[in-house]
Amino acid sequence: MTTVDTDRRERGIRAFEDVMTFPAPQDSTPATTNMLDFVFAEVWQRPMLSRRARRFITLPCVAAADAEGPLRDHVYAALHSGDVTIIEMRETVLHFAVYAGWPKASRFNMVVDEQWERIHRELGTVPPPAPALLPLPTPSDPEARLAVGEQSFKDVNCLPYAPLRDNPFQGAGILNFVFGEMWLRPGLGMKERRLVTVACVAFQDAPYPILSHVYAALKSRDISFDEMDELALHFAAYYGWPKASHLNQVISEQKLRVSEEWTAEAGSSS
Repeated sequence: MTTVDTDRRERGIRAFEDVMTFPAPQDSTPATTNMLDFVFAEVWQRPMLSRRARRFITLPCVAAADAEGPLRDHVYAALHSGDVTIIEMRETVLHFAVYAGWPKASRFNMVVDEQWERIHRELGTVPPPAPALLPLPTPSDPEARLAVGEQSFKDVNCLPYAPLRDNPFQGAGILNFVFGEMWLRPGLGMKERRLVTVACVAFQDAPYPILSHVYAALKSRDISFDEMDELALHFAAYYGWPKASHLNQVISEQKLRVSEEWTAEAGSSS
């Protein structure tokens, strides 16, 4: 016979309503009860990552999972709570598009529009006009843009080199757009971009990107070792334990690599 920890359940219900900004579900299925007892009573309450930071892990997970209800609910909750601004949300969609694909991002973008309108409809207000997209904050001259992209690639990835411009993927894609514009856009902070990116590469099964982005997030100190460990747990709750197990392994390896590099750098500068 299964016993119910009523205190834990109550904590889960309160946490759900705090995080999601609407009442907790009432059904008693195992999926719902364990979601309340573990995901909300425990995971969302852990102190190493803020509630706001956890939004930027959850959003790409539910967008990639093609889960209509959770995607709507988490977009609504992130905006309705004030944890994520509409500008940050739209930038999250763009960043997600690059790392998880434009088709899934198209649906993500539609849900953002729907939920932003819903929030204002509930408030009895009209959504404010979107900020102007132009002019871009990055150079429009092709050569200057590629040069900016090369430096941005080095800065973001914590590497001394950038890829060659010898094919469309690297030149027009990676250097011109991904690092020549997207990573430099002002609507989303570097830490938030790191969180979104690590979540995306963790569910993509692409071996080099997960290694390189976990490494860069740690080496840059944008995400601490403890925060990265916590990211893996939160990711497990929203995208599954098998992929999170691989992410956790990569994190352990890259923490060791970064620690060794920091030790070597400290020794060479003393």
